[in-house]
Amino acid sequence: MDTSRADALDSLLRDRYSCRGFRPDPVPQPVLDRIVATAQRSASWCNAQPWQVCLTRGAATERFREAMLAPPADDEPGPDFAWPAAYEGVYQTRRRECGLALYQAVGVARGDREAAARQGRENLRLFGAPHVALVTTPRALGVYGAVDCGAWVAAFMLAATAHGVATIAQAALAARPQRVRDFFGLPADRLVVCGVSLGYADTAHPANGFRTTRAEPADAVRWVD
Repeated sequence: MDTSRADALDSLLRDRYSCRGFRPDPVPQPVLDRIVATAQRSASWCNAQPWQVCLTRGAATERFREAMLAPPADDEPGPDFAWPAAYEGVYQTRRRECGLALYQAVGVARGDREAAARQGRENLRLFGAPHVALVTTPRALGVYGAVDCGAWVAAFMLAATAHGVATIAQAALAARPQRVRDFFGLPADRLVVCGVSLGYADTAHPANGFRTTRAEPADAVRWVD
């Protein structure tokens, strides 16, 4: 049995991580084209392929960065998809471990709210990335459209990893959906799922010096005979 393809996929999944510090160098267009073409092969419910993606280059990235960093208006709407109601049990444990590892890497002391807010603001700065992809789905497709977009995001990030391009999926960019729609001229029925910042990793950036862990398969899968 030829296991080379399985080994290649396993290697990509192990190598991919959430990059939080990018070099300013743009990704060559042929590489971006190949990444997008690979992600387009993603599976979707009834082959609806609901994802529509706005991917910035050059000055557009800088304009979008500035738009996201601008102070919110008092009446600015919240995310199109509700945030989790609560992280409980093991989910809270994993979330806390990830946050603490990040803060330790970038030198944010426990309880330092001001420093934590500065690090959180890096999301809106796109962590310095030269590109960002904003992923949207039709309102009418509801949760199934969002799930399909999640499959596209996973394929997009793995394809990027295969080409040496770092990524980070960002719910924070979906926190201001009307700002996204206004910037890209999107209709009201396009719901913002998330953003994905991408570029070449700044390997010297302290935020890129840690990796999250994964639970064992036995913690997630129950075999039924």
